[in-house]
Amino acid sequence: MHVIVLGSGVIGVTSAYYLANQGHQVTVLDRQPGPALETSHANAGQVSPGYSAPWAAPGIPLKALKWLFTKHAPLVVRPRLDPAMWAWMTQMLRNCTATRYAVNKSRMVRLANYSRECLQELRDEAGIQYDARQRGTLQLFRSQKQLAAAQGDIAVLEQYGVPYELLDAEGCVAAEPGLAEAEHKLVGGLRLPLDETGDCHLFTTRLAERATEMGVTFHYDTPIEALEGDSTGITGVRTATGVFEADRYVVALGSYSTALLRPLGLHLPVYPVKGYSITVPITRPERAPVSTIMDETYKVAVTRLGDRIRVGGTAELAGFDLALRESRREVAELVVNDLFQGAGSVADAEFWTGLRPMTPDGTPLVGTTKVPNLFLNTGHGTLGWTMSCGSARLLADLVSERTPEIDSEGLTLARYRPRRHTWGFPARASVQAPNAA
Repeated sequence: MHVIVLGSGVIGVTSAYYLANQGHQVTVLDRQPGPALETSHANAGQVSPGYSAPWAAPGIPLKALKWLFTKHAPLVVRPRLDPAMWAWMTQMLRNCTATRYAVNKSRMVRLANYSRECLQELRDEAGIQYDARQRGTLQLFRSQKQLAAAQGDIAVLEQYGVPYELLDAEGCVAAEPGLAEAEHKLVGGLRLPLDETGDCHLFTTRLAERATEMGVTFHYDTPIEALEGDSTGITGVRTATGVFEADRYVVALGSYSTALLRPLGLHLPVYPVKGYSITVPITRPERAPVSTIMDETYKVAVTRLGDRIRVGGTAELAGFDLALRESRREVAELVVNDLFQGAGSVADAEFWTGLRPMTPDGTPLVGTTKVPNLFLNTGHGTLGWTMSCGSARLLADLVSERTPEIDSEGLTLARYRPRRHTWGFPARASVQAPNAA
Protein backbone atom coordinates (compact mmCIF):
# COMPACT_ATOMS: atom_id res chain seq x y z
CA MET A 1 0.00 0.00 0.00
CA HIS A 2 1.24 3.50 -0.83
CA VAL A 3 0.87 6.05 1.97
CA ILE A 4 1.59 9.78 1.77
CA VAL A 5 2.56 11.53 5.00
CA LEU A 6 2.13 15.31 5.08
CA GLY A 7 4.76 16.84 7.33
CA SER A 8 8.34 15.96 8.29
CA GLY A 9 8.47 16.99 11.93
CA VAL A 10 9.03 14.35 14.59
CA ILE A 11 5.40 13.20 14.24
CA GLY A 12 5.55 12.89 10.45
CA VAL A 13 8.95 11.18 10.35
CA THR A 14 8.12 8.65 13.06
CA SER A 15 4.85 7.93 11.23
CA ALA A 16 6.80 7.31 8.00
CA TYR A 17 9.27 5.05 9.81
CA TYR A 18 6.62 2.80 11.37
CA LEU A 19 4.58 2.66 8.16
CA ALA A 20 7.69 1.61 6.22
CA ASN A 21 8.51 -0.88 8.94
CA GLN A 22 5.14 -2.50 8.28
CA GLY A 23 5.95 -2.88 4.60
CA HIS A 24 4.23 0.14 3.06
CA GLN A 25 5.55 2.36 0.29
CA VAL A 26 5.81 5.78 1.96
CA THR A 27 6.20 9.30 0.58
CA VAL A 28 6.70 12.34 2.83
CA LEU A 29 5.92 15.89 1.68
CA ASP A 30 7.09 19.06 3.43
CA ARG A 31 7.60 22.70 2.49
CA GLN A 32 10.85 22.96 4.47
CA PRO A 33 14.29 22.06 3.03
CA GLY A 34 14.76 19.28 5.60
CA PRO A 35 13.15 17.44 8.53
CA ALA A 36 12.26 18.90 11.93
CA LEU A 37 12.75 22.55 11.02
CA GLU A 38 9.62 23.93 12.69
CA THR A 39 8.06 22.86 16.01
CA SER A 40 10.49 19.93 16.41
CA HIS A 41 13.59 22.05 15.85
CA ALA A 42 14.47 23.43 19.31
CA ASN A 43 11.90 22.22 21.82
CA ALA A 44 12.67 21.63 25.50
CA GLY A 45 14.17 18.20 24.81
CA GLN A 46 12.09 16.27 27.34
CA VAL A 47 10.63 12.81 26.90
CA SER A 48 8.41 13.02 29.95
CA PRO A 49 5.49 10.58 30.21
CA GLY A 50 5.37 11.35 33.93
CA TYR A 51 4.42 14.96 33.17
CA SER A 52 1.78 14.06 30.59
CA ALA A 53 -1.19 16.06 31.78
CA PRO A 54 -3.63 18.47 30.15
CA TRP A 55 -3.21 22.17 30.67
CA ALA A 56 -6.97 22.30 31.15
CA ALA A 57 -7.16 21.50 34.85
CA PRO A 58 -9.12 22.65 37.91
CA GLY A 59 -7.75 25.96 39.12
CA ILE A 60 -6.23 27.01 35.80
CA PRO A 61 -8.83 29.74 35.04
CA LEU A 62 -7.96 31.53 38.30
CA LYS A 63 -4.22 31.11 37.71
CA ALA A 64 -4.59 32.46 34.19
CA LEU A 65 -6.22 35.63 35.54
CA LYS A 66 -3.33 36.15 37.96
CA TRP A 67 -0.77 35.57 35.21
CA LEU A 68 -2.26 38.47 33.23
CA PHE A 69 -0.68 40.78 35.80
CA THR A 70 2.61 38.90 36.26
CA LYS A 71 5.78 40.14 34.56
CA HIS A 72 7.27 36.72 33.79
CA ALA A 73 4.00 34.84 33.41
CA PRO A 74 4.12 31.33 31.92
CA LEU A 75 0.99 32.08 29.90
CA VAL A 76 0.61 35.14 27.67
CA VAL A 77 -2.56 35.91 25.73
CA ARG A 78 -2.31 38.43 22.92
CA PRO A 79 -5.94 39.24 22.02
CA ARG A 80 -6.74 38.99 18.31
CA LEU A 81 -9.80 39.20 16.09
CA ASP A 82 -9.56 35.46 15.61
CA PRO A 83 -12.73 33.39 16.20
CA ALA A 84 -10.64 30.19 16.24
CA MET A 85 -8.61 31.46 19.21
CA TRP A 86 -11.67 32.33 21.28
CA ALA A 87 -13.44 29.10 20.37
CA TRP A 88 -10.36 27.10 21.40
CA MET A 89 -10.06 28.98 24.69
CA THR A 90 -13.75 28.42 25.43
CA GLN A 91 -13.38 24.69 24.82
CA MET A 92 -10.30 24.58 27.01
CA LEU A 93 -12.11 26.26 29.89
CA ARG A 94 -14.90 23.69 29.61
CA ASN A 95 -12.30 21.00 30.18
CA CYS A 96 -11.08 22.60 33.43
CA THR A 97 -13.16 20.32 35.65
CA ALA A 98 -12.03 17.45 37.83
CA THR A 99 -14.05 14.96 35.81
CA ARG A 100 -12.75 16.07 32.41
CA TYR A 101 -9.21 16.34 33.73
CA ALA A 102 -9.29 12.74 34.94
CA VAL A 103 -10.55 11.47 31.57
CA ASN A 104 -8.07 13.52 29.55
CA LYS A 105 -5.15 12.66 31.82
CA SER A 106 -5.86 8.94 31.53
CA ARG A 107 -5.81 9.12 27.73
CA MET A 108 -2.57 11.08 27.66
CA VAL A 109 -0.79 8.82 30.14
CA ARG A 110 -1.87 5.74 28.22
CA LEU A 111 -0.34 7.05 25.02
CA ALA A 112 2.75 8.59 26.64
CA ASN A 113 3.74 5.43 28.52
CA TYR A 114 3.29 3.38 25.37
CA SER A 115 5.40 5.90 23.47
CA ARG A 116 8.27 5.56 25.94
CA GLU A 117 8.31 1.80 25.34
CA CYS A 118 8.24 2.35 21.57
CA LEU A 119 11.11 4.86 21.74
CA GLN A 120 13.25 2.43 23.71
CA GLU A 121 12.62 -0.31 21.14
CA LEU A 122 13.24 2.02 18.20
CA ARG A 123 16.49 3.28 19.75
CA ASP A 124 17.73 -0.29 20.09
CA GLU A 125 16.61 -1.31 16.59
CA ALA A 126 17.82 1.73 14.65
CA GLY A 127 20.89 2.54 16.75
CA ILE A 128 20.22 6.29 16.54
CA GLN A 129 22.35 8.70 18.60
CA TYR A 130 20.66 11.99 19.56
CA ASP A 131 22.26 13.22 22.83
CA ALA A 132 19.88 10.96 24.76
CA ARG A 133 20.06 10.66 28.53
CA GLN A 134 18.00 8.39 30.78
CA ARG A 135 18.47 10.37 33.99
CA GLY A 136 14.89 11.35 34.85
CA THR A 137 13.36 14.80 35.29
CA LEU A 138 13.17 16.96 38.41
CA GLN A 139 10.38 19.43 39.15
CA LEU A 140 11.67 22.16 41.46
CA PHE A 141 9.58 23.92 44.11
CA ARG A 142 10.57 27.31 45.44
CA SER A 143 7.76 27.59 48.02
CA GLN A 144 5.96 25.41 50.55
CA LYS A 145 2.72 26.14 48.71
CA GLN A 146 4.10 24.57 45.54
CA LEU A 147 5.38 21.58 47.51
CA ALA A 148 1.98 21.06 49.13
CA ALA A 149 0.22 21.35 45.77
CA ALA A 150 2.42 18.55 44.45
CA GLN A 151 0.43 16.08 46.54
CA GLY A 152 -2.27 16.22 43.88
CA ASP A 153 0.27 15.28 41.20
CA ILE A 154 1.64 12.52 43.39
CA ALA A 155 -1.83 11.03 43.77
CA VAL A 156 -2.15 10.88 40.00
CA LEU A 157 1.31 9.33 39.63
CA GLU A 158 0.39 6.66 42.16
CA GLN A 159 -2.90 6.03 40.39
CA TYR A 160 -1.10 5.26 37.14
CA GLY A 161 1.86 3.46 38.71
CA VAL A 162 4.47 6.06 37.74
CA PRO A 163 7.59 5.84 39.95
CA TYR A 164 8.57 9.07 41.69
CA GLU A 165 10.81 10.49 44.42
CA LEU A 166 9.81 13.40 46.67
CA LEU A 167 13.01 15.22 47.59
CA ASP A 168 14.03 17.99 49.98
CA ALA A 169 16.42 20.73 48.82
CA GLU A 170 19.47 18.64 49.71
CA GLY A 171 18.03 15.71 47.75
CA CYS A 172 17.54 17.96 44.72
CA VAL A 173 21.23 18.89 44.80
CA ALA A 174 22.19 15.24 45.16
CA ALA A 175 20.22 14.48 41.97
CA GLU A 176 21.45 17.61 40.17
CA PRO A 177 24.81 18.76 41.60
CA GLY A 178 24.74 21.89 39.43
CA LEU A 179 22.02 23.24 41.74
CA ALA A 180 24.42 23.52 44.69
CA GLU A 181 24.66 27.33 44.53
CA ALA A 182 20.85 27.60 44.35
CA GLU A 183 20.00 25.15 47.15
CA HIS A 184 18.91 27.95 49.51
CA LYS A 185 16.24 29.01 46.97
CA LEU A 186 14.56 25.60 46.95
CA VAL A 187 12.22 23.82 49.35
CA GLY A 188 12.07 20.52 47.50
CA GLY A 189 11.40 18.68 44.28
CA LEU A 190 9.54 15.85 42.61
CA ARG A 191 11.75 13.53 40.58
CA LEU A 192 10.51 11.12 37.93
CA PRO A 193 13.38 8.65 37.36
CA LEU A 194 11.98 6.99 34.22
CA ASP A 195 11.77 10.16 32.13
CA GLU A 196 14.38 10.88 29.46
CA THR A 197 15.89 13.72 27.48
CA GLY A 198 17.24 14.09 23.96
CA ASP A 199 17.64 16.40 20.98
CA CYS A 200 14.38 16.07 19.06
CA HIS A 201 15.78 17.68 15.91
CA LEU A 202 18.80 15.39 15.88
CA PHE A 203 16.59 12.33 16.50
CA THR A 204 14.20 13.26 13.70
CA THR A 205 17.00 14.00 11.23
CA ARG A 206 18.71 10.69 11.86
CA LEU A 207 15.45 8.75 11.82
CA ALA A 208 14.66 10.34 8.44
CA GLU A 209 18.03 9.06 7.19
CA ARG A 210 17.18 5.60 8.49
CA ALA A 211 13.72 5.77 6.89
CA THR A 212 15.30 6.72 3.58
CA GLU A 213 17.46 3.60 3.78
CA MET A 214 14.22 1.64 4.30
CA GLY A 215 12.76 3.06 1.09
CA VAL A 216 10.84 6.12 2.27
CA THR A 217 10.91 8.98 -0.25
CA PHE A 218 11.14 12.52 1.13
CA HIS A 219 10.12 15.49 -1.01
CA TYR A 220 11.33 18.68 0.69
CA ASP A 221 10.79 22.23 -0.58
CA THR A 222 7.33 21.03 -1.61
CA PRO A 223 4.53 23.35 -0.42
CA ILE A 224 1.11 21.72 -0.33
CA GLU A 225 -1.44 23.65 -2.37
CA ALA A 226 -4.55 21.45 -2.15
CA LEU A 227 -6.07 18.09 -1.39
CA GLU A 228 -7.97 16.56 -4.27
CA GLY A 229 -10.74 14.02 -3.98
CA ASP A 230 -14.23 12.77 -4.68
CA SER A 231 -17.00 10.93 -2.85
CA THR A 232 -14.67 7.99 -2.16
CA GLY A 233 -12.03 10.05 -0.35
CA ILE A 234 -8.72 11.75 -1.07
CA THR A 235 -7.34 11.05 -4.55
CA GLY A 236 -4.20 13.19 -4.49
CA VAL A 237 -2.17 16.01 -2.97
CA ARG A 238 -1.54 18.97 -5.24
CA THR A 239 1.79 20.68 -4.58
CA ALA A 240 3.92 23.33 -6.20
CA THR A 241 5.84 20.58 -7.98
CA GLY A 242 2.94 18.40 -9.09
CA VAL A 243 0.23 16.05 -7.85
CA PHE A 244 1.14 13.11 -5.59
CA GLU A 245 -1.23 10.16 -5.44
CA ALA A 246 -1.45 7.30 -2.95
CA ASP A 247 -3.86 4.84 -1.38
CA ARG A 248 -3.96 6.46 2.05
CA TYR A 249 -2.96 9.85 3.45
CA VAL A 250 -1.71 10.94 6.87
CA VAL A 251 -1.94 14.58 7.98
CA ALA A 252 0.89 15.39 10.41
CA LEU A 253 1.16 19.13 9.80
CA GLY A 254 0.89 20.26 13.40
CA SER A 255 -0.86 23.61 13.77
CA TYR A 256 -1.32 23.85 9.99
CA SER A 257 -3.48 20.72 9.84
CA THR A 258 -6.60 22.68 10.75
CA ALA A 259 -6.67 25.02 7.75
CA LEU A 260 -6.00 22.19 5.34
CA LEU A 261 -8.98 20.11 6.47
CA ARG A 262 -11.58 22.71 7.40
CA PRO A 263 -13.06 22.98 3.88
CA LEU A 264 -13.82 19.25 3.96
CA GLY A 265 -16.03 19.75 6.99
CA LEU A 266 -13.37 18.30 9.28
CA HIS A 267 -13.08 20.82 12.09
CA LEU A 268 -9.91 20.10 14.02
CA PRO A 269 -9.83 21.81 17.44
CA VAL A 270 -6.08 22.39 17.08
CA TYR A 271 -4.66 25.85 17.73
CA PRO A 272 -1.02 27.05 17.78
CA VAL A 273 0.41 27.79 21.22
CA LYS A 274 3.69 29.58 20.78
CA GLY A 275 6.72 28.47 22.75
CA TYR A 276 10.26 29.84 23.07
CA SER A 277 13.67 28.41 23.84
CA ILE A 278 17.30 29.38 24.08
CA THR A 279 20.17 26.95 23.44
CA VAL A 280 23.21 27.79 25.55
CA PRO A 281 26.76 26.48 24.89
CA ILE A 282 28.12 24.87 28.06
CA THR A 283 31.30 26.44 29.42
CA ARG A 284 31.44 24.77 32.87
CA PRO A 285 30.04 21.21 32.66
CA GLU A 286 30.18 20.67 36.43
CA ARG A 287 27.63 23.45 36.89
CA ALA A 288 25.27 22.30 34.14
CA PRO A 289 22.25 20.05 34.65
CA VAL A 290 22.68 16.32 34.12
CA SER A 291 19.13 15.91 32.83
CA THR A 292 16.00 18.10 32.91
CA ILE A 293 14.86 20.58 35.54
CA MET A 294 11.28 21.89 35.58
CA ASP A 295 11.04 25.22 37.41
CA GLU A 296 7.51 25.22 38.80
CA THR A 297 7.51 28.97 39.41
CA TYR A 298 8.22 30.01 35.83
CA LYS A 299 7.05 26.81 34.05
CA VAL A 300 10.42 26.65 32.31
CA ALA A 301 12.43 23.51 31.53
CA VAL A 302 16.23 23.42 31.62
CA THR A 303 17.68 20.40 29.79
CA ARG A 304 21.17 19.03 29.18
CA LEU A 305 21.70 18.13 25.50
CA GLY A 306 25.30 17.04 25.07
CA ASP A 307 27.46 20.16 25.27
CA ARG A 308 24.45 22.49 25.27
CA ILE A 309 21.71 23.57 27.65
CA ARG A 310 18.22 23.95 26.21
CA VAL A 311 15.92 26.28 28.16
CA GLY A 312 12.32 26.16 26.98
CA GLY A 313 8.98 27.44 28.14
CA THR A 314 6.19 30.01 27.88
CA ALA A 315 2.77 29.50 26.36
CA GLU A 316 1.71 32.39 24.15
CA LEU A 317 -1.60 32.60 22.35
CA ALA A 318 -0.77 34.81 19.37
CA GLY A 319 -2.05 32.95 16.33
CA PHE A 320 0.62 32.08 13.78
CA ASP A 321 2.87 35.00 14.75
CA LEU A 322 6.51 33.83 14.85
CA ALA A 323 8.06 37.07 16.07
CA LEU A 324 10.88 36.59 18.60
CA ARG A 325 10.00 38.68 21.66
CA GLU A 326 12.93 39.67 23.86
CA SER A 327 10.75 39.57 26.99
CA ARG A 328 10.43 35.80 26.51
CA ARG A 329 14.19 35.43 26.17
CA GLU A 330 14.60 37.31 29.44
CA VAL A 331 12.55 34.67 31.26
CA ALA A 332 14.68 31.82 29.92
CA GLU A 333 17.91 33.61 30.78
CA LEU A 334 16.62 34.47 34.26
CA VAL A 335 15.88 30.83 35.07
CA VAL A 336 19.11 29.30 33.77
CA ASN A 337 21.23 31.99 35.43
CA ASP A 338 19.33 31.67 38.70
CA LEU A 339 19.62 27.88 38.93
CA PHE A 340 22.85 27.11 37.06
CA GLN A 341 24.89 30.30 37.36
CA GLY A 342 27.99 30.23 35.16
CA ALA A 343 27.20 26.89 33.50
CA GLY A 344 26.99 28.30 30.00
CA SER A 345 27.50 31.32 27.79
CA VAL A 346 24.03 32.87 27.75
CA ALA A 347 25.30 35.74 25.57
CA ASP A 348 25.98 33.21 22.79
CA ALA A 349 22.63 31.43 23.08
CA GLU A 350 20.45 30.68 20.05
CA PHE A 351 16.96 32.18 20.46
CA TRP A 352 14.07 30.24 18.87
CA THR A 353 10.29 30.10 18.75
CA GLY A 354 7.85 27.49 17.47
CA LEU A 355 4.14 26.74 17.33
CA ARG A 356 2.86 23.85 19.42
CA PRO A 357 -0.33 22.32 17.98
CA MET A 358 -2.64 21.97 20.96
CA THR A 359 -6.13 20.59 21.47
CA PRO A 360 -8.38 22.07 24.17
CA ASP A 361 -8.30 18.85 26.20
CA GLY A 362 -4.57 18.19 25.77
CA THR A 363 -5.03 14.82 24.05
CA PRO A 364 -3.71 14.55 20.48
CA LEU A 365 -5.69 13.44 17.44
CA VAL A 366 -4.41 10.08 16.24
CA GLY A 367 -6.27 7.79 13.86
CA THR A 368 -9.19 7.68 11.49
CA THR A 369 -11.49 10.40 10.19
CA LYS A 370 -14.85 10.41 8.38
CA VAL A 371 -12.90 10.52 5.10
CA PRO A 372 -12.26 6.81 4.39
CA ASN A 373 -8.57 7.01 3.45
CA LEU A 374 -7.53 10.02 5.54
CA PHE A 375 -5.77 9.71 8.91
CA LEU A 376 -4.60 12.21 11.52
CA ASN A 377 -1.51 12.42 13.69
CA THR A 378 -1.49 15.92 15.12
CA GLY A 379 -2.44 18.07 18.13
CA HIS A 380 0.28 16.90 20.55
CA GLY A 381 0.92 20.33 22.05
CA THR A 382 4.03 20.40 24.25
CA LEU A 383 4.28 16.60 24.23
CA GLY A 384 5.03 15.87 20.58
CA TRP A 385 8.52 14.55 21.38
CA THR A 386 7.19 12.57 24.34
CA MET A 387 4.32 10.96 22.42
CA SER A 388 5.83 10.74 18.94
CA CYS A 389 6.84 7.08 18.73
CA GLY A 390 3.70 5.73 20.39
CA SER A 391 1.43 7.91 18.27
CA ALA A 392 3.24 6.86 15.08
CA ARG A 393 3.12 3.17 15.87
CA LEU A 394 -0.57 3.38 16.77
CA LEU A 395 -1.21 5.32 13.55
CA ALA A 396 0.66 2.75 11.46
CA ASP A 397 -1.38 -0.08 12.98
CA LEU A 398 -4.63 1.72 12.18
CA VAL A 399 -3.57 2.49 8.61
CA SER A 400 -2.56 -1.16 8.18
CA GLU A 401 -5.87 -2.30 9.75
CA ARG A 402 -3.98 -4.13 12.47
CA THR A 403 -5.14 -4.42 16.06
CA PRO A 404 -3.16 -1.77 18.00
CA GLU A 405 -1.24 -2.69 21.12
CA ILE A 406 -3.09 -0.01 23.09
CA ASP A 407 -6.71 1.13 23.13
CA SER A 408 -7.27 4.03 20.73
CA GLU A 409 -10.50 5.10 22.47
CA GLY A 410 -10.70 8.85 22.92
CA LEU A 411 -7.70 9.59 20.69
CA THR A 412 -9.49 10.29 17.40
CA LEU A 413 -11.40 13.27 16.09
CA ALA A 414 -14.63 11.42 16.90
CA ARG A 415 -14.53 12.73 20.49
CA TYR A 416 -15.19 16.24 19.13
CA ARG A 417 -17.38 15.44 16.15
CA PRO A 418 -21.10 16.36 16.28
CA ARG A 419 -23.46 13.56 15.30
CA ARG A 420 -24.76 15.60 12.35
CA HIS A 421 -21.24 16.01 10.92
CA THR A 422 -20.76 15.29 7.22
CA TRP A 423 -17.78 15.71 4.97
CA GLY A 424 -17.34 16.48 1.32
CA PHE A 425 -15.28 18.34 -1.22
CA PRO A 426 -16.24 21.71 -2.71
CA ALA A 427 -17.45 21.85 -6.28
CA ARG A 428 -13.91 22.25 -7.61
CA ALA A 429 -12.96 18.99 -5.86
CA SER A 430 -10.01 20.51 -4.05
CA VAL A 431 -9.15 22.06 -0.72
CA GLN A 432 -6.93 25.10 -0.94
CA ALA A 433 -4.28 25.37 1.75
CA PRO A 434 -1.36 27.41 0.41
CA ASN A 435 0.38 27.67 3.77
CA ALA A 436 -0.43 24.26 5.15
CA ALA A 437 2.75 22.33 4.53
